[in-house]
Amino acid sequence: MARTPEQIWKPIAQAELATRGVKGGTGFGRSEGLRISNKIYAMLVHGELVVRVPKPRVDELVDAGIGRRFEPSPGRVMKEWLSLPPAASRRWKALVAEARTFVS
Repeated sequence: MARTPEQIWKPIAQAELATRGVKGGTGFGRSEGLRISNKIYAMLVHGELVVRVPKPRVDELVDAGIGRRFEPSPGRVMKEWLSLPPAASRRWKALVAEARTFVS
């Protein structure tokens, strides 16, 4: 049986919260998110992982078909944010760590 996005996210978030300086809370709106230095770096939005990484990295992962650019509202694309579906969940943990490093 396939795991839900929340089941995939929960152990990643718990491991991140054990990292010095990382705090939980909301991301954008009511999305469950992770922060370091009061900056959001990862969140679960509508069943997808959304991470903040450098624009060239977003471009690379979009071009490879791994994720898509994050649009919090139609037509508002955020250049340093990547959205990854549960199908890419094998990459979630590493990308959350990469996002934390980028933001901190």
